Amino acid sequence: MPEETSFAELIARVREGDDAAAAELVRRYEPAIRRSLRLRLDPRLRRVCDSMDLCQAVMASFFVRAATGQYELDTPEQLLKLLITMARHKLSKARRDRHRARRDPRREVEGSAVQQGLMAQGTSPSRQVEAKELLAAVQERMTDEERRLVEMRGQGHDWAAIAAELGGSPEALRKRLARAVARVEAELHLDEAADE
Repeated sequence: MPEETSFAELIARVREGDDAAAAELVRRYEPAIRRSLRLRLDPRLRRVCDSMDLCQAVMASFFVRAATGQYELDTPEQLLKLLITMARHKLSKARRDRHRARRDPRREVEGSAVQQGLMAQGTSPSRQVEAKELLAAVQERMTDEERRLVEMRGQGHDWAAIAAELGGSPEALRKRLARAVARVEAELHLDEAADE
């Protein structure tokens, strides 16, 4: 099976909420994301968050937005570029938040070995349940019209087809969904996940 076909199938399954597809996507892309983060993560920031924390925040954001059909990805390279860009944004946000808090790094306490072990476990059944609960929470906070956009994107409709059926311009509908996802991410504090 060609790489593009398997990639397209993987993304379609991720949009449908398939746990196995999500685990496969994490398996394929997490090492590159963490490597990119580790190169940019300074020692002071590493005391309060590590590449795993940031990577998990990136994946949570990606899965929410992918499930809502926000991304149009044709190649693995596009996905990797998107994930690394998201990781850099999360890292920049963590730096800004840390700077704003003006914390003294000498007062920060490393997490216990148990906490660090739990963070390093990766994709477990409990994480899969958390992902499903997160998607349910996202959908609960959306309006019926927003959920309809998510449903149609999840079925593989492009923005032109959605606009033809629902009315409006493809760009306006795309922006409407992007604003809805950003609103829900803020309500669920997903941008703060990397700072915990």
